[in-house]
Amino acid sequence: MNLRDNWRLVLLTLLLVLSSVALFVPLGSTATAETGLVDTSTTLDFGLELSGGTRIRAPVVGMHVENVEGLPTESADRRTLQTGLASTLNVSLPDVRIDPASGVVEVYAEADDGDVTEAAFAGALREAGYQVTAGDVQQGVTDETLEQMERTLDDKINRGGLAGGDASIARPAGGSEPFILVEVPNANRAEVLELIGSRGQVQLVAQFPTQTNGSTVYREIPLFDQSGIQSVRSAEQGRGESPPYVPIQLQPDATRTFTEVMNQNGFTGEGVQSCRYGRNPDDSGYCLYTVRDDEVVFAASMSRGLAGIIRNGEFQGDFQITASNYSEAQRLQLDLQAGALPSNLDIGDGTSLFLEPSLAQEFKLFSLLTGIVAVLAVSVTVFLRYREPGVAAPMVLTAAAEVFVLLGFAAAIGLALDLSHIAGFIAVIGTGVDDLIIIADEILQEGEVRTGRVFESRFRKAFWVIGAAAVTTIIALSPLAVLSLGDLQGFAIVTIVGVVIGVLVTRPAYGNILRNIVLE
Repeated sequence: MNLRDNWRLVLLTLLLVLSSVALFVPLGSTATAETGLVDTSTTLDFGLELSGGTRIRAPVVGMHVENVEGLPTESADRRTLQTGLASTLNVSLPDVRIDPASGVVEVYAEADDGDVTEAAFAGALREAGYQVTAGDVQQGVTDETLEQMERTLDDKINRGGLAGGDASIARPAGGSEPFILVEVPNANRAEVLELIGSRGQVQLVAQFPTQTNGSTVYREIPLFDQSGIQSVRSAEQGRGESPPYVPIQLQPDATRTFTEVMNQNGFTGEGVQSCRYGRNPDDSGYCLYTVRDDEVVFAASMSRGLAGIIRNGEFQGDFQITASNYSEAQRLQLDLQAGALPSNLDIGDGTSLFLEPSLAQEFKLFSLLTGIVAVLAVSVTVFLRYREPGVAAPMVLTAAAEVFVLLGFAAAIGLALDLSHIAGFIAVIGTGVDDLIIIADEILQEGEVRTGRVFESRFRKAFWVIGAAAVTTIIALSPLAVLSLGDLQGFAIVTIVGVVIGVLVTRPAYGNILRNIVLE
């Protein structure tokens, strides 16, 4: 065989070898059989519809105003504005974000919170001296917040033991509000919501008694949150009667603040071992509260050892966040390491899907059977049409090779196959054989082929028809491939890649095979 004349066939052979390596050699694959994502016989990844699990689509709670002029650039002034807006809107301080560089003011308020409407948000900004109307307020959060939500959710899912999960930003067609898409194989809805259903804001708050006009009044001072923590180590059980805890290292600024508050407000003196929150919450004494999402997780006393270190000026930021049980400590560790979500997901305004793994296995089996039936149906049709094994057999084998290369491509890029992708594979089989029939008819139905020049002329004529059809298919499916239209996107991507592989590799390779057969 002349390699120069049959280079397309050589290229197809090379792609088949590479696809075999991608499909059957686990090069650097991090997925395991235990995750349910990978077939034990191949390196193919499977999505929720073929492995089971939970999918949640939900918008992010919030609204924002863009291009606000004159926002303060100094951190102290920005903090003052942030505090004022939070007080006016009756939300917590982390629920307000101000970005003077882009002129954005953003508020993360619950969707059902009647106090935070577009008019109320605009009114709060006008009260602060900014010319903003209700029409300037946009529902939804900014792209920066969406990207932070995606990163944090990914981190929470990966650190939370839900192997193979993923969070992504989906942007619907028509300019609708973007939303977050979370997919976690082999996990039920309750497990996923427990992990992503709250923001995970962790804070240490000092509460202590003070004397005002002869009466005792309790005062609270926030000491630090995730932003004041430099490093987090694994949760530990605690020894004896000591509660479980998460060892942390504070940032230098948080270390100074903690030291000053403890020394100036009695925690290192009369406040040592003086927290009575468990016995009398209304008169709790000197307590260090571990607060998660505005709820007290644990109330701890200042220990004698730590108090002595702080008094002597030897405190270097080594601290322990305490919890009531080890499971809670592990959750705090996850929140501290992954960071807090800037806002909540509006689960009630979104959609969720849970698919039983046993049902997903049935889908996988039926998908395989459907593919086999499609190949057999195409094979029978082709043999009935040509009744010549020398023409029909290479056609069927070439179509099968195209699907095999496409599977290798999916394995190489880690594409998680779902039912929409399987539909794309079947569409590729149909369009591929259709193009091969065009080639065979154009070459064989116009009389005997005596020379290579005649063959090439007829092949080019057929290839123009195939190329035009491929371009039309790609143009038609491109909007589905780039827009977030759910399962339609997966179908479009697989079909387009299959068409491209066919036009560039498998159709020309079949031409080489047919040329060798016809000119023998």
